[in-house]
Amino acid sequence: MATAPVATPAPAKKAPPAKKVGSATKTAPKKAPISSLAVKAGEDAWTKADVKEVLTELHLQRDKLVKLIEDAEHDLAGLMRDAGDGAGHDQADMGATSFERDHELTVVNNERDMVAQIDRALARIHDGTYGVCESCGQPIGKMRLMAFPRATLCLSCKQREERR
Repeated sequence: MATAPVATPAPAKKAPPAKKVGSATKTAPKKAPISSLAVKAGEDAWTKADVKEVLTELHLQRDKLVKLIEDAEHDLAGLMRDAGDGAGHDQADMGATSFERDHELTVVNNERDMVAQIDRALARIHDGTYGVCESCGQPIGKMRLMAFPRATLCLSCKQREERR
């Protein structure tokens, strides 16, 4: 009878690894089915190839922008380091340096915004809301998204936004 209590704890020790496997499955992000992505009336549904093309384009754009941001930040660090107190520079040189620094800051900020837009588009693809206008809730249009994968507004909402 002493062997029965010893055999009971052994299965209990095997149970925790099963829980770990289950928790790992729960934390893994679920992909929305491709069929749930919005399309306008008269457009073909999204196919795996269409989504793969958009994902490839978004990832390529993101990689390119991240590299550009790194280069621009390096250039900007040099401009900030060389700005100094202006000794030995005339006003035109200081103005040109200031303009160049401001331009680099603008470029870096614009590229960061585009990376954020790409990340948002990737998240929307994965959660199944890609292709839905964030303003009116109508489909953006597959052709528009194929041409401009970062789009978050349908054409009419985007035109209305630009008129303001």
